[in-house]
Amino acid sequence: MIRKRILLTAVLMFSLFGSPAMAVEEPAFKTVVKDGNFEVRDYPALVVAEVTVTGEQKEAANKGFRMLAGYIFGGNKRRQSIAMTSPVAQEPTSEKIAMTAPVTQTQNAGTWTVRFTMPRGYTLDSLPEPNDPKVHLRRLSPERFAVLRFSGLARQSDVNAKSEELVALTRTHHFRAIGNVSLAQYNPPWTLWFMRRNEVMIPVDGGP
Repeated sequence: MIRKRILLTAVLMFSLFGSPAMAVEEPAFKTVVKDGNFEVRDYPALVVAEVTVTGEQKEAANKGFRMLAGYIFGGNKRRQSIAMTSPVAQEPTSEKIAMTAPVTQTQNAGTWTVRFTMPRGYTLDSLPEPNDPKVHLRRLSPERFAVLRFSGLARQSDVNAKSEELVALTRTHHFRAIGNVSLAQYNPPWTLWFMRRNEVMIPVDGGP
């Protein structure tokens, strides 16, 4: 059973992300600040599909990924396939960032939001309705994010350390964190650890 689940996840990821040479759409953004692996980006309004799931970070990510993959693979009222974009984003629900004692990406009662951004050109009206009532479609308002890029397997300890570094860099660059830290992952699971692209992101205000 475990082998079957691993194989299914691998097949889904290959179907969604394709080969390393195949381009996958990413949300457009404008870079406001760039300092090594740290950036501040302005994102436009985005339409997303998201689910709320429980469990440890990796368990929740896999569970949410499968549910969202089902939606874009035709699990909707029109049986319509929707192109995959990257990254797959995951964030804990409800927790807020306290600047005097930053809360990094730790789960709030084991509850997480996992999110796919819909391809450009889709609106809430033009997207097909999900068959699964746990899959929700919504529009995100334009937002500014501080982002820290890193490679590796994105273990919980890595995410925690990078989240703390992100909050510190955000303060250093005179921005103020105003929300949760989320984890964004860009690669299929067979990608070598040192070639993986991960990012921790936090909404901010301030700056130019």
